[in-house]
Amino acid sequence: MALEIDLSNRVALVTGGARGVGRGITERLVAAGATVAICGRTEPDAGTLPDGVRFHQADVTDPESVAALVAAVVTDHGRLDLAVNNAGGAPGADAATASPRFSQKIIALNLTSALHVAQAANHVMQQQPDGGSIVSITSLSGHRPSPGTAAYGAAKAGLISLTQSLAMEWAPKVRLNTVTAGMVRTELFDDYYGGPDGAATVEASVPLQRVADPGDIGNAVAFLASDLAANISGADLVIHGGGERLLLHAHQEG
Repeated sequence: MALEIDLSNRVALVTGGARGVGRGITERLVAAGATVAICGRTEPDAGTLPDGVRFHQADVTDPESVAALVAAVVTDHGRLDLAVNNAGGAPGADAATASPRFSQKIIALNLTSALHVAQAANHVMQQQPDGGSIVSITSLSGHRPSPGTAAYGAAKAGLISLTQSLAMEWAPKVRLNTVTAGMVRTELFDDYYGGPDGAATVEASVPLQRVADPGDIGNAVAFLASDLAANISGADLVIHGGGERLLLHAHQEG
């Protein structure tokens, strides 16, 4: 029998699952047979979600909103097998002049919100005979200096550490892992790099000669949620096409 990722009869929650990386995750989980609920602050346009995906309005930075969200998913479907912490992001900012409120909001969205979701999901999963899985989406900014987005990078580094700790605390019922994404071709990719020419130059710097698309991140999440990853917990799966080329690489000899 060929190996396959089969998430049929499993219920998944994807935060920020309507667009960008989150949309890629949602689509791959649906393709693997999962029942998927998503959340966000703004409801998507009618008819834009994959068939069967239900949207819940929620603010993941608010613990009470998260508790209500998870309760609603369990009420609808009777269980929760996978929670994906995808909601996040940050505009650029000079760390020397960023306001305390700005920094707090960035950390709340990219770190403490994931803890809120994980705690609520874990409460449900610990009571299920077969437990569950929690996957958080992080960034290369959490592995290396992140000038211009320092608070974001610190939050993502914290999320990796948090996941490793919770993987020990909540075992054996619940597995927790992170997926670290490098550059991903979302709707805003070209604009972020100054247009198509700039985006093409950046993409050519990737060893595999392309950046990830949202479905690549979705594939990693589906794998970590599946039985094929039954002994993987506390891990960080990096999806970056082979790494980032540094300026020094162009001047090395030997």
